[in-house]
Amino acid sequence: MYLNKLTYVVALALVFPALANSQTTQIDEEELSILRQQIEKLQQRLTELEQIQRQQEQKIVQADLSQQSKDTDIETEVEEKRTVSFGGAIRTNYSYTSYDDDSKNRGGDFDFDIFRINMDVNIDDVFLAGEIRFFDYMTTIKYAYAGYDFNDDWQILLGITPVPFGNRPYNSQNWFFSTNYYLGLEDDHDLGLLVRRKLTDNWQLDLGFFKNDELGGVDGFVDNRADRYSYDIVGIRAVEEGIFAEPETPVGEYNTFNGRLAYQFNALGINSQIGASLLTGGIHGTDEKVGDYHAWAIHWEADWDNWLMQLQHTQYEYDVNGATRMAVGAYSFFDTIAAEAKSTTFNLAYTFSVDWGPISSLQIYNNYGLVYDKSDRSRDTLMNVTGLALSAGGLYTYFDVVTARNQPFVGGTAVGDSDETEHRFNINVGYYF
Repeated sequence: MYLNKLTYVVALALVFPALANSQTTQIDEEELSILRQQIEKLQQRLTELEQIQRQQEQKIVQADLSQQSKDTDIETEVEEKRTVSFGGAIRTNYSYTSYDDDSKNRGGDFDFDIFRINMDVNIDDVFLAGEIRFFDYMTTIKYAYAGYDFNDDWQILLGITPVPFGNRPYNSQNWFFSTNYYLGLEDDHDLGLLVRRKLTDNWQLDLGFFKNDELGGVDGFVDNRADRYSYDIVGIRAVEEGIFAEPETPVGEYNTFNGRLAYQFNALGINSQIGASLLTGGIHGTDEKVGDYHAWAIHWEADWDNWLMQLQHTQYEYDVNGATRMAVGAYSFFDTIAAEAKSTTFNLAYTFSVDWGPISSLQIYNNYGLVYDKSDRSRDTLMNVTGLALSAGGLYTYFDVVTARNQPFVGGTAVGDSDETEHRFNINVGYYF
């Protein structure tokens, strides 16, 4: 457009002097013919310039479109290499107990359990996984790690990872886990490095090094060292201290080495896995190392048809300045365990498929656990859970009848001296998405 305007301006500039002179001098036809020819040439030249300009503008637009296409291809390629998925659960809980008279008078209590969010991310060959749990009384991370699969047989995890010990992933089927969970020896998660190696088609080796527990050890930057999902020791329990008190002498586990070796085989139509687990590490106070701890277990899991059986024997010891008791923490709650003890668990479960409306699966089970030979000479801890787990779409519900003695969350503590057997009927309803 601006070239057309320029044409008229130039033409006027050429004509104007002639018109001005025409007032005094008559312009002959020859001069006007020459003037018209010059104007026509100028217009042709301006038309050529406009064409050149349009071609340049088209090249610029095409270059921009090409770059946008490249950017889109790059973004699409990155998105194709990155996958993100979220899940979680919302759970509520009903309980009726023999040890809480007020609750019995109310006909039991129905409470909110948890809201949890799970995240899984995969970028190229590196994957991330995490789970955060929200309770009425605390918020805590169960696990959070990055991982890499070198191949189908070799995996490495870094962060708050599972501690491979005993029957995996759980040594139980019920909502309460086994007695080992309250000793920090089932479904435990700590901060460190875990390597999983499939040696052969039958042999599996897991090796871990854990710098400290998931809250940073004895001097972790947290408000409450009991705000955690997994049970860990948090202090030395002096004789004069209350069983549920915050420990006056805080300690934490550190530099723990862990190994689990398992062998998978089939005999007489029964799929079995037998294995052994071992862990050893140090105990550190606020200023210096104060002791060591060790644990080992032998375990066997077998399934045939719809049956599942688990058997495990475990021993642990905290060697800390001759202490007979250690303080533990979890669920925003302090408790006490013997510094040394043995544990035996036995589980039997049967799972069958059904087609009852939305109900697709049922599992019935009995989980038995006993903790004995305690260093503080307290009475044995016993817990037996008979239950039914029901799956209906996203709903998963536990119906548990618990019989226990000196068992946390069932009217007692792991260092109790009661000879009374307590009971708890529990229903946990969860929607998993």
